[in-house]
Formats: sequence, C-alpha cells, structure tokens
Amino acid sequence: MDFDESRLYFSHQQLTGSNEGGEENHEEEEVGASIDLQAVRRHFREFLRNYRLGAQKYIYREKLLRMQRRLRSNGLSSTESSTAKLEIDVAHLGEYDGSLLGYLRDQPAALLPAIELAAGDALKTLLYDLRKENLDAEADDDMVDQPIVSNERINQLDNLPSIQILLKGNLGFTPLRSIKSEHVNRLIRCPGIVISAAPVRSRATQLVVRCPRCLDTQTLVSTDGPFGSTVFPARCNGPEAGECGSSPYAIVPDESSFCDRQTLKLQEAPDKVPTGEMPRSVLVAVERSLVDSAPPGTRVSVFCIPTLFTSSSAGSKSIYLRVVGLSRGNQSGDGVQFTPVEEEAFAKLAKCPDVYDILTRSMAPSISGSYTVDIKKALVCMLMGGSRKRLPDGIRLRGDINVLLLGDPSTAKSQFLKFVSRVAPVGIYTSGKGSSAAGLTASVVKDSKGEFYLEGGAMVLGDGGIVCIDEFDKMRPADRVAIHEAMEQQTISVAKAGITTVLNSRSAVLAAANPVYGRYDDFKSASENIDLMSTILSRFDLIFLVRDMREEERDRMICKHVMGVHMDKEGGQPTSIDNSIVSPNGERTENDASAIADNVMRVAQTGRGELSVPAMKKYVQYCKIRCKPVLTEAAGKVLTSSYVKIRDDVRQRSVQAHQTGGDNAQSPIPITVRQLEALVRVSESLAKMRLDSKVKVDDVNEALRLFRVSTMAANSADQNLSDLSILVATSGDDVRCVQQLVVSRLAVGKMVNKQNLVEEASGLGYNASIVVRVLSAMIMRGELIERNQGRLIKRVK
Repeated sequence: MDFDESRLYFSHQQLTGSNEGGEENHEEEEVGASIDLQAVRRHFREFLRNYRLGAQKYIYREKLLRMQRRLRSNGLSSTESSTAKLEIDVAHLGEYDGSLLGYLRDQPAALLPAIELAAGDALKTLLYDLRKENLDAEADDDMVDQPIVSNERINQLDNLPSIQILLKGNLGFTPLRSIKSEHVNRLIRCPGIVISAAPVRSRATQLVVRCPRCLDTQTLVSTDGPFGSTVFPARCNGPEAGECGSSPYAIVPDESSFCDRQTLKLQEAPDKVPTGEMPRSVLVAVERSLVDSAPPGTRVSVFCIPTLFTSSSAGSKSIYLRVVGLSRGNQSGDGVQFTPVEEEAFAKLAKCPDVYDILTRSMAPSISGSYTVDIKKALVCMLMGGSRKRLPDGIRLRGDINVLLLGDPSTAKSQFLKFVSRVAPVGIYTSGKGSSAAGLTASVVKDSKGEFYLEGGAMVLGDGGIVCIDEFDKMRPADRVAIHEAMEQQTISVAKAGITTVLNSRSAVLAAANPVYGRYDDFKSASENIDLMSTILSRFDLIFLVRDMREEERDRMICKHVMGVHMDKEGGQPTSIDNSIVSPNGERTENDASAIADNVMRVAQTGRGELSVPAMKKYVQYCKIRCKPVLTEAAGKVLTSSYVKIRDDVRQRSVQAHQTGGDNAQSPIPITVRQLEALVRVSESLAKMRLDSKVKVDDVNEALRLFRVSTMAANSADQNLSDLSILVATSGDDVRCVQQLVVSRLAVGKMVNKQNLVEEASGLGYNASIVVRVLSAMIMRGELIERNQGRLIKRVK
C-alpha cells in the first residue's frame, strides 16, 4: 500500500504573506500576524505524512498509527488523551524544510497549537486512506491479508484524541545563566538537574461559563501557557443583561476541559557552575504527558520556551520555562554519544595489558608519593564501580564503591576529592562542616500557596555518580546517621509534612577525614584515633590510613615532583591537561571527540603519558555503559576461602588481645558480609576497566591486596598496643637507657617540646622509634602527661 499514489508534494511552501485562506483562519490570524498558520498547519501535516529517514519507512506515519493502536487498545477516549504524544526530531524538521524549523524557533508559542492540530489532521487522513484500502481489500475475493487497522477503529474518525507534540534532537544548549530577554518566546534547549517537583495540579484549557439567571453560556479559552489566566466577562451577554448584575457567570466543570500541570525547579549542574558563583535555578512548567516524568535528582535537557509571568512582586515579571520536550540522560553516562573514532580508541585502550597502570597514572597526576599509588588504584576502581544487581525478591544490591581517606593533614586528601568530582560522570563536592542532614538527603519546602514539596540534597543530585564529602569527621553525628541508608540501600526515605516517599540515591561516597587529634597518633588505639561509629565504617568498602611519614628519601621525591609542577608547566597548568591539543585560535579543544580519541589512542599505542580529564571521564562512561562483569566460579572460590581466612585471623587477634588484657580487643572496623560484597564490587570494577565480561582470579587477588593494604591495615593499626606491651619487641637495655635520659632531662613539674626531646635522644644514638615508644609507655603509666594536643609533655612524678 502506498499513501503517495497519485499525489505529489512540494517541500518548500510560502508560510508568510497574505491570508489566502479567506475566513478559514480568522480565529488564528491575531495570534500569528506575520505567519500564515493555516499554511504552517498544511505544511506540517505533509511533513508527517511524507518524511522518510533515508531509505527507511515513513517513520512519523508509523508513530501516529502506533499511537492510535495503543490508545484504542487501552480503551482511552478523546477525553482521556493526556498520553497521546508524538515526538518530533528537530533535525528531521530542518532536513525537510529549514524555513519551517526557523519559524518554529522564532515563534514557537504561536506555531505549536497549529502543528498539534496538523498532527491530528495527518492521523485522520492516514486512517481515512486505511479505511478506503480496507474496503477495497474486502471487495477483492483474492485478498486474504488482514487489514492493518480494524474498520471499527477507523470508523471513529471524529473521536480522535488531541495530540501533544514533543520536540527532541541536538539543538545547541543554552545554559540557565545565559537566558536573557532576547530568548523570551523563542525555542531553546537547556540542561540541568531537577531539584524539586511540586504536586500535579489541573489547569483549565477551555472553560464553559453560564449565567445562572438567564442561562447564557460562553466558552472561554485560557491564555497560552501553564501560568495563563482566563478573563471572565464583567457583564452578562444574554438578552436581559441589565438584570443579571455584575460578574454573573459561573464555571460549569462538567463541560469544561482541563489538563495536568506540574511545576519543577531546574538547577544548573554542579560541574557547570563557575567557581565562586551560586548555581542558577528557574521554574519549569510541564503539562499533560510530561508530568511526573522527572523526579528530583534527575538530569534532564529540556526544549522550552522562556515565558514571562507576573510574580508576587507587583509590577514585576519573572521568567519560567514552558517545556515542549524533555529527555533524561547523563546518569552515569546515560544519553552519552560515542563516535566511531572514540569507540575504536577505547577498544584499543581496553586491550592494553597495562590499562590498570595507565588509568592509575592518569588519576590526579599532580599528586605524587609512594603512599598514593594504592589510593589512586582504589579511586580508579571507585570510578568504574561494580555491577548493580536486582534479586528475584526485588532487593537491590549496590554496585557503587565507597572509599574513606583518613589521616594526617597535608596528604592531598582534599585534592583527591576535587579531582574525582571532576572526572566522575556525575560529581558532587561538599564539605561536612557546612552540610546538614537535609542538605545531604532531602528537605521539605513550603511554597507560596502553602503546599509542601520535596527538594533533593547532594546525595539525590549525585544520583548515578560520586558524592565527595570533605571534612567528614567535622559533621554532626546526627547528620552522618542520615546518610546510612543512602550509602547501603542507595535510597532516601522521607516522611515529613504529610509526604511519604522514597528517592533514589544511587551514588558512591568518597569521604576524607582527620583523626581525633588532627594527626594520627601511633600510640593510641585505632578506635581512639577514628571518631566514627562502626555502623558508618562498615559501609565503606575501602578505608585508607594516609600517613605523613618523615623520611628523607620520600620527602626529596615529593619536593622534586612539586617543583616540577610549579616550574615545568607554563601558567601553572596541571599536568593532567594535554597542552598539545589546541585549536588554531589558541583555545583548548580537549573536549572534542577527535581530541579525546587522539589522546586515548596515543597513550594506548605508546604506553606512556596520561589520559586527559575529558578522555578519562569519557572512558569511564564507556566502560560503565558497555560492560557488566559477572563473577566466575573459580574467582568465587578464591574469594570465599580468602574471606573465611580473613574472618578467622580477625577472630584470633581478638582472642589474643583478650588473653593479654588489651583494652582494644574489639576491632574498630568490623569485618562483616558487607566487606565480602565490597571485595566482589572491587573485583568487578577491575574487570570492567578492560571491558571483560568475566571476573578472573587475578582480579580477585588484586581486590584482596587492596583490601589488605587499606581496611585490614587500618583495622590492625593498634594490634601491638597495650599498656606496657609496646616495649615487648624492644631491647631492655635501650629502654632503660632512654628512660634514664628522659628522667634526667626532665625534672618533675617541668615541660618540654616532645619533638625536641626525641631529636635530642636521636642525636645521642638512640633509635627515634624506641624513644617515642618509651614516652608513650610513660604517659600510659601516668609519669608524663601531654599538653597542647600532644606537642608538649610534662613530668608529673
């Protein structure tokens, strides 16, 4: 069957000029004085009927007929047409006729009603042709094929639903902070995050009003837009208007038409906000099929019309965005497009045997030090993440990896957090001191009309990415408890102000904290150094103790690296930026697909150098989308036996600590089933970074190694601590000599700098570690006391 038989259409038509339709478009000529809306309506109808995508079928014909079949199968009538929607790609419209797209961009509010009517016209003509074809088929005795659409459905041409036109495609982005007066009443596309959603309300599109005395009936059409108003007649228009009084009309709800409307608040993505600036937000209005399509925390790009409405301040106008198309995306890479050149480069990199080392080098390359290597490897695993799983009973197992960096100041913990927030597909950076429970999870806000709605916090806005929390130890305990559910179940339950709901928080947490005394004290137990509850510690998959060790060789290496960063790079550019990739006018183009592919391919072929931040970010997105590794049976056996052994070792150390009378028999970081799941996630991330669908034994061994140098090392940091057992492994003569030196050097009641005393004893030939241990033992016996956070010691007996 060919709809084009004996018909010929011309794609470019005159859309402006005189009104050739006579009185046919008299109702619309005031709306679009410079555009012939009837010509637009006819032209758009032909676009829906005749547009073909290459050699494929007529895609919009199929969409219209599929929509009609779905509505009829669901038993929806014309009064229930809120789900009747048709998505139009603006690229197709521009390819068919650029002038039609140009008029739509310039005057969308005037054209959209016309093209929605055109969609209904196109559906009617399609169904009419189908009915005619079906009648011809029934008259042909040799025709045995069934009709595409039944005659019962085709015969109801006068009861077709109204169609909502939704736009999509690759129109250039306009940031929220760039919306100015010249954008008002024009079609633009804006990206952002939905941070709050108001309840769905009903808006009148057509009101039927009736005078109760003379029964005069009027039909009033609401002003265009979700915030439009309807002006009621001040006087009755009936034959006896003088006796009906002023404002006599009353609404007749049963004969009026309404549609759903919802107000959202759209905010700039955190990674798009300039440093030192507040994120911009704007009201967004969605209607009909778009309501409840974007809960708080969703990253969206909207086709919208900036429109003015009267705000609460008298005489002022505010801008809101009237949405005519909405697409969700960029949740851990959703909606990201990869070019063939990028895919080839990523496949080449994944096949490199040292891809793990390449990604580790590319992780915060401006940070150096032997102690940072394992931290960087853990952060690479965190970026990749494991595989999310949903069990048959509906329980969801998280695939995101949580990491805690705990240790001394000036060990680059905050720099790691800053870098991860930049390279993660979705990154949120916040400080624990300035964050509250509501700011991290969700808050209930009261609007101007007295209704409550939810506004998502950092954990909700970071859905699908990584939330970096600095100064984690400075948070109030009640605020830390609030994120327990978000870190394990990856949901946030809210029951406030009559609102009971559950929000998604599928994000990993990277936290940085300092010990209780600012610096980690080797001669205090881990539980004394770590002022965090075991309930929150068990939710971290990997916990690193970051120490500022005083070693000459290590200090020289760090100094050399820092000096290189400051001297070798012009303008203070970080080493992670590839300065060779520049445009002819001097502007960086490292975000371009070709530049990313060149950077990845060069690193993959040579095995040297580092991935740029955009390249690494894109590769992480590619791996998370294309690969979902599964644990093999051999890897599972190794993991099981290793976990059982780890639990047994922890139990034996606990028993030994009890027998020796230690005060810290209980491990500060509990080793539970959560740690077993953590090992699975880390193993999956190692397989994901090389795009391997199977987790191998080598992946499990590396995950176990990372677990031992992080969580297990932190867990056993105080195993040798007990009152006088600190000195068990030390020579008795050396201990006595150091004790005599301290007693002779420090009289009762006197105070001295602890570091100076250690250096003085070291100058006399004693081992510095033995001196520190002796001082710690004397403090525990009560012979010495510490002052000024351990910097000074005073002899009391």
